[in-house]
Amino acid sequence: MKLVFMGTPDFSVPILDSLIEAGHRVVCVYSQPPRPAGRGHKEQLTPVHAFAHARGIPVRTPKSLKSPEAQAEFAALDADAAVVAAYGLILPQAVLDAPRLGCLNVHASLLPRWRGAAPIQRAILAGDPETGVTIMQMDAGLDTGAMLARESILLLPDSTASWLHDMLAAMGARMIVEVLRKLEDEEPVPAVAQPAEGVTYAHKLAKEEGLLNWDQSAVELDRKVRALNPWPGVWFEMGAERVKVMEAAVVPGAGAPGTVLDDQLTVACGKFALRPLKVQRAGKAAMSVPEMLRGHAIPKGTVLG
Repeated sequence: MKLVFMGTPDFSVPILDSLIEAGHRVVCVYSQPPRPAGRGHKEQLTPVHAFAHARGIPVRTPKSLKSPEAQAEFAALDADAAVVAAYGLILPQAVLDAPRLGCLNVHASLLPRWRGAAPIQRAILAGDPETGVTIMQMDAGLDTGAMLARESILLLPDSTASWLHDMLAAMGARMIVEVLRKLEDEEPVPAVAQPAEGVTYAHKLAKEEGLLNWDQSAVELDRKVRALNPWPGVWFEMGAERVKVMEAAVVPGAGAPGTVLDDQLTVACGKFALRPLKVQRAGKAAMSVPEMLRGHAIPKGTVLG
């Protein structure tokens, strides 16, 4: 098929790669504009932009698709379909209608649960027993279109956002190729309307969500550690210092929330206790908690912020 691909982050790259490997002709890629990043604040291409550029595929980076000019440029590509995966811009109706088969979205949740920007992290934060990928025929709403394919994956007690990200990207890559194959072969692809019940929204992550609130249960804080690394990161405050937590475990324990209970940095929570396993102090490399405590003891009874 003659395709347009629209995506931005790392999640989208395996999906674009799968389309190319399946023999589809990706005539253009749309991605978010380059933005300053890193210590030098130099403009950097998005992962999708860099991937497409390395393969010689033309890339467009409009800040909006609302203008008649942008919509005419899109329509002129005369695509059979547009495949959208974590693009980050709203598609106006003129764009949705331009490809012969419309715009197909690869969404990292079991719609209608977790419509919106951060479905991977929100599923872990909520303690969902499962999540998955939905291939959706896009309409003007926010992830409200009819479902063309849907597959689930179990979430385990130790599932992290990084692991789930990679699993769902691979799943979505396989699923979209299969949906396109059926459409190309004119096989039936039922479009199933999303149910009205069970709708939730995966609101964009905010940096302040990473602060550990010891009044919460250790189970909730463990989910936060697993969901919010690497971004926005999770931390506690030790005096004036912010200490990042990369890995942690729920363990038995009780005490005033935020109180260090032993010499292993076990911290009392609203229910049970949380034991950080891998941490990073400001300006230091990530290290195990025993390594940190050898150089910087945190006595039993210390109250953390």
